[in-house]
Amino acid sequence: MKFSVASALLAAASVSAHTIIDELYVNGVSQGLHNCLRLPSYDGPITDVTSGDITCNGGPNPLNTVSKNVCGVAAGSQVSLRWGHTLDSGPNDVIDASHKGPIMVYMAKVSDAVNSAPPTSGWFKIYEDGYNGSQWAVDKLIANGGKVTVTIPSCIPAGDYLLRGELVALHAAGSYPGAQFYMECAQIRVTGGGSKAPATVSLPGAYKGSDPGITFNLYAGAKTYTIPGPRPFTC
Repeated sequence: MKFSVASALLAAASVSAHTIIDELYVNGVSQGLHNCLRLPSYDGPITDVTSGDITCNGGPNPLNTVSKNVCGVAAGSQVSLRWGHTLDSGPNDVIDASHKGPIMVYMAKVSDAVNSAPPTSGWFKIYEDGYNGSQWAVDKLIANGGKVTVTIPSCIPAGDYLLRGELVALHAAGSYPGAQFYMECAQIRVTGGGSKAPATVSLPGAYKGSDPGITFNLYAGAKTYTIPGPRPFTC
């Protein structure tokens, strides 16, 4: 029996394939393990971009830990999201290196960061990183111990928001459904800020299975990659 390179990589990755956001940092300071996060019971992916589970997870990964806390963040501050393999993984256990793909961060304004249901509409992207021809965003994530740092736009209105971190693993994305979406939402309260109203998208709605960044052959030697969804909002 013959195995392709892709099959071999998938088999090697089976032990530590999944990932989950487990910690939030504000200006480099940890807010506490699992604090201010909405976390599922399982570190597995969502693969259906039309499902409501694409918003803040759920469905096959039931939400069983919803923090009762909101983390305060001044507009313009830096926020870091930390992905681990599981909810209690150490800094060197992030995601298997074969699970290459982009990382994105979205926000949506809500009336109550703890109690509001994840909205379908009102999402705007504030960060994206894909592929530079030799290195994927996931490669950088692993090298940085699972952390991705983003800046909260300085011009958005004060108030409660859900902050949604998303990693897309493309190792099985040659056909749809195959891309693996790993996302969790953090509960934050933005202070200061301004009055700019970003253009928004819906989740689900912003992605189609046929998008070139979602149906993508990771092993074809491509030197470019189109990140799915809108471009990030800037002030």
